[in-house]
Amino acid sequence: MSDIICVTNRKLCCEDFLQRLEKIAKASPKAVILREHDLSDKDYTELALKAAEICGKYGVPLIPHSHYIPGIDYVQLKIAELEENSGMNDFRYTGVSVHSPQEAVKAEELGADFLIAGHIFETDCKKGLPPRGLDYLRSVCSAVDVPVYGIGGISPENIALVRSAGAAGACIMSSLMTCKDPEELLASLK
Repeated sequence: MSDIICVTNRKLCCEDFLQRLEKIAKASPKAVILREHDLSDKDYTELALKAAEICGKYGVPLIPHSHYIPGIDYVQLKIAELEENSGMNDFRYTGVSVHSPQEAVKAEELGADFLIAGHIFETDCKKGLPPRGLDYLRSVCSAVDVPVYGIGGISPENIALVRSAGAAGACIMSSLMTCKDPEELLASLK
């Protein structure tokens, strides 16, 4: 199984979003996080159900971001959202975005199944913000027992550094939304 989680951003997508999602799911990432913050709840739910159907064809879990979608027992939350919600046991798999080792410990204590820590390297998605770096990732990974996935500027050239820092894998967004061939990109990250 791949250790790469795809994070969507349809605004960056170089083709029809659902066609791109199909190509990504066919390439067998560990999961797809549907991170589309600009949609209404209704539009997000409609998109999530279509995306879940596409991902399901390939056995790839779809993880809604900050939304609870009927019939999908995965969710990705911000640490503040996790702290506010006591119903996390309703989900089979809960991911949490963290920005410090302390947040990582808190998320694990509150029942997170995996963590996303970033941003590790420079990335256009966080233009002007300095990356937290590999020492930060190493400190988050060593603070918890749950899997940690690095995010931010991760590429075939630096993925080995992310893994050597203790991460279980990586989250990829921009490059998967814009590359010519998602399957080729995912293969190069293995």
